[in-house]
Amino acid sequence: MAQETAGIPQLARRIQGYFTSSGQHESAREQILRQEERRRERTRIARELHDTLLQGLLSASMQLQVAEGFLPPESPAKPLLSRVRNLMRKGIAEGRAALQGLRSAEVPATSLEQSLTDFHEELAPADRARLRIIKMGRPKPLDPAVLHQVYLITREALLNSLRHSQAKKIEVEIEYSPRKLRVAVRDNGTGIDPQLLHSGRKSHWGLTVMRERAANIGAHLRIWSKPKAGTELELSLPLNVGQTASRSSTSRP
Repeated sequence: MAQETAGIPQLARRIQGYFTSSGQHESAREQILRQEERRRERTRIARELHDTLLQGLLSASMQLQVAEGFLPPESPAKPLLSRVRNLMRKGIAEGRAALQGLRSAEVPATSLEQSLTDFHEELAPADRARLRIIKMGRPKPLDPAVLHQVYLITREALLNSLRHSQAKKIEVEIEYSPRKLRVAVRDNGTGIDPQLLHSGRKSHWGLTVMRERAANIGAHLRIWSKPKAGTELELSLPLNVGQTASRSSTSRP
């Protein structure tokens, strides 16, 4: 009787392992389906924004240019129309950059530094000259969903520096230590209004989204900034969080 039952614990472990493995495969498949659904939704939103808002701004800018051409050179309205067209041109450029971000594919499950290097190469030459990426320590594998959120937070910080800070130098520092991943983005630009930085107002959508993304993956986000003294953002992620299974909250677009 003892010999007949001796193999039962081993068989039980094999059965348990089968169902555990099956659940992991199913979770991975569901994650891929969610990512594909988010990609399609982002592409749809980008297409609608391009066909409505961006095209409307382009058409209005062209009409303003025509109207400006009818005015005599000495008209007091001419400088005003010129300023309005410049503002619209800036808005169109930022809108195109936002659409490019919406259309971009999910960050590949390779490494954070490679994803940021690819982003760096997509920038205009003038922006590339301002940006430097530094890596310290040996890279650790991260859960793809967590990696995606870290990348989005870092990219948002970079875009804010490139578009709004008037910085002449921007630096990204990626540091791998035995227990955590630290990402710092610093610039020597104009800084952020202290009231806007600390009030938690929802009007600054970029800051709000970065904080929410960090909280969703169990990371700690700190931002230092002073007027005319630059800005530094530091994201700290415990590696035992980033290397484990992704959280359901990281599936947010």
